Amino acid sequence: MAQHHILSVLVENKAGVLARVSGLFARRSYNIYSLAVAPTDDERFSRITVVVDVESAPLEQITKQLFKLIHVVKITELDPSEAVERELMLVTVNAESGTRSQIIELVQVFEGKIVDVGLDRLTVMLAGSPAKLDDFEDLMRSYGIEELQRTGRVALPKLERQAPRLRRVTGKVG
Repeated sequence: MAQHHILSVLVENKAGVLARVSGLFARRSYNIYSLAVAPTDDERFSRITVVVDVESAPLEQITKQLFKLIHVVKITELDPSEAVERELMLVTVNAESGTRSQIIELVQVFEGKIVDVGLDRLTVMLAGSPAKLDDFEDLMRSYGIEELQRTGRVALPKLERQAPRLRRVTGKVG
């Protein structure tokens, strides 16, 4: 994948907001890699995670245009190296008796879950980083993918990893 921006856009949870945001990208011919939207812990707001191609969309121009939209509350760019990105995949793969155990083993290695079983097919759910899902998808191709759906990325900033420094207290003890 080419370089990309991850934009986390907090919007008012109102009808038509997603259409306005996606319309803005379409009108300006910005290439969207993925788009995910869901309500936040506060039902008044939704978070839209947009992953866009760096070359097709100058970041400053995108944010200026987004802020012009009425219901946009906050925009945060998440540097891919400083963000936790996850995606969900559902994939139905051919799993005849000769290959079924191999597929089940790969699902376990990738920490996936089999969510539906047919006579000669399995549907697998896998959540993880986009790279992990890409790797799993590549491995499943040799078995024959019947259907595949990915959610698009959701992302949040990585958490601070350093503890605050403790102040040294001097004085007599005792």
